[in-house]
Amino acid sequence: MLHKQERLILAALFGSVIFVTRVFVPPPIDKILIVVDAVLLVLGALFLRKWGATSVGAVGGLLTGLWRPTVPFSFIFVFLYGFLIDISMMVLKVKATNEGVDQNKLIISLTISTFIIALISYYFTTVIFDIITSNLLLDLLVLIISPLSGVVAGYSSSYLWNKYLRNISIEN
Repeated sequence: MLHKQERLILAALFGSVIFVTRVFVPPPIDKILIVVDAVLLVLGALFLRKWGATSVGAVGGLLTGLWRPTVPFSFIFVFLYGFLIDISMMVLKVKATNEGVDQNKLIISLTISTFIIALISYYFTTVIFDIITSNLLLDLLVLIISPLSGVVAGYSSSYLWNKYLRNISIEN
C-alpha cells in the first residue's frame, strides 16, 4: 500500500528524472526523450492512480521552471502533458492491476496525449510566440513523430508494468 510519503517520493523521483531530461540533455536530443517523460508520467499514473501523471508532471515542470525561469512554458507543458495523460487514461478506463494493464488502451491513451501536447507546444512556439519559424518539413515531423512517440511510450510503459511492476502493491 502506498502511503502519502511514498506517493510523494515516487512523484518526486519520476519528476526529477523528467527535470534531468529537460535541463541537462542538449537539444534536439531532449525532444526525443519525450518518450522517457511519457513513460515516467504513465508510471506515475499507474502507481499513484488518480492524478498521478499530473503530480509527476507538476514536480518535473516545477523543477524545470525553477532552473530555467526565463522559460515558463516548461512548467506549463510538462504539467499539461501529465494532465492529458491522466484524462485520457480515465476516459479509456486504463486500470493498473496485479494482472497487468491493457496494452492497447495504454498505447491509444499515450498516442492521443502525446499528439495533443506536441500540437499545442508546436503551435505556441511557431504561431503565438514566433520562437521557431514554421515550415512544411517541421510540420510533417511533428505530425508523424509525436504519435509514433506515443505508441513507443505506450508500448514501453505497458511492457514495464506487465512484465516487472504489476506485482508491486498499489492499493490506495
